[in-house]
Amino acid sequence: MSIFEKLESEVRSYSRGWPVVFDRAQGSRLYAEDGRPYLDYFAGAGALNYGHNNPVLKKALIDYIERDGVTHALDMFTVAKRDLLETLDEKILKPRELDYKVIFPGPGGANAVEAALKLARKVTGRESVINFTNAFHGMTIGALSVTGNSMKRHGAGIPLVHATPMPYDQYFDGVYPDFLYFERLLDDSGSGLNEPAAVIVETVQGEGGINAAGIEWLRGLADLCKRHDILLIVDDVQMGCGRTGPFFSFEEAGIKPDMVCLSKSLSGYGIPMALTLIRPDLDVWEPGEHNGTFRGISPAFVTAAEAMRTYWSDDELEKSVRAKGERIGAALQGLVDAYPEAQLTAKGRGLARGLEFQNGELAGRVCAAAFERGLLMETSGPDSEVVKLLPPLTLTDAEVGEGLEIIDASVKAVLGK
Repeated sequence: MSIFEKLESEVRSYSRGWPVVFDRAQGSRLYAEDGRPYLDYFAGAGALNYGHNNPVLKKALIDYIERDGVTHALDMFTVAKRDLLETLDEKILKPRELDYKVIFPGPGGANAVEAALKLARKVTGRESVINFTNAFHGMTIGALSVTGNSMKRHGAGIPLVHATPMPYDQYFDGVYPDFLYFERLLDDSGSGLNEPAAVIVETVQGEGGINAAGIEWLRGLADLCKRHDILLIVDDVQMGCGRTGPFFSFEEAGIKPDMVCLSKSLSGYGIPMALTLIRPDLDVWEPGEHNGTFRGISPAFVTAAEAMRTYWSDDELEKSVRAKGERIGAALQGLVDAYPEAQLTAKGRGLARGLEFQNGELAGRVCAAAFERGLLMETSGPDSEVVKLLPPLTLTDAEVGEGLEIIDASVKAVLGK
């Protein structure tokens, strides 16, 4: 591994916790070059909801490449883009009675967020955006301005302005009514709060520690935005594409955001791709006013459309995610009950789950113990205090059981019981 240490930047992170060289991957497993398998409860930080090298998606991709389908097209019309848009409309938007136009903002989640923030300011003529405590929206300057993590914010090297954080659901452990502070500032002409263009929110904060907002809280936020003429942006980059059960993580709340940011598992195959969905009346861009060289990666369109046809023509995947998520959630609660002195907390929704420890040192040791036993997990939260579980949505019941056994053994090894 010396070449990595010699040439790759010190900014690398995941490889520090998993010091092996991976060679191939299939389904829910990664294989090191020595052949050792690792059960993957990381799934590309949520970019591989359908598993590694999903055979259905792989076939569609190989067929497209072999016939010399267009790979790079910026925003030109292509057969692959037409198929994607038609499939998105038929399988995702129309069944949910959602009316959105589609922006192709660039290859990553931060691109989708930047497009939404930029358009919200253009539409409203306002500069300020409301974000939430412990939020994470990306590493570019605009996305960092609405991100909560201090370490990531400091990396910008410049002041991050035009964004105001508000308390996320349960930030005060239910002591204060929802939005008490936010509404008071909005209604008080002496508060100093600039009139917001938009609110940006994750329904489940992944990097922030697997903090799941309550359904009523989300409905209350949507209502507040409507009453105050503020655009509501849902960042569904990590929690969309079925991670919480339904395709969009906000569906259970019955809300319809003004904008939705998608990426990560959108392509279905780990190929970079992002979309920003917007209400049609908000589409006030001038041609070329927002663009990017890699906003038209056609192989990603091919696998995305195939994933939608394969997994979202019925509700089987959604039901499976809910059932497996409940099983994992119950097992994590079992660990909470088994170690009362450790003051653990089970968190999450669907197949975005977390086990919160009292500090990041303990959570890191549990992930290290799991790696030694052949399971990949990462930590999240402001102090890396949450063991974060993001397995592929397509993992088998046996792989659920296998992962839970390793997690149980890893917690036991660290907590000494």
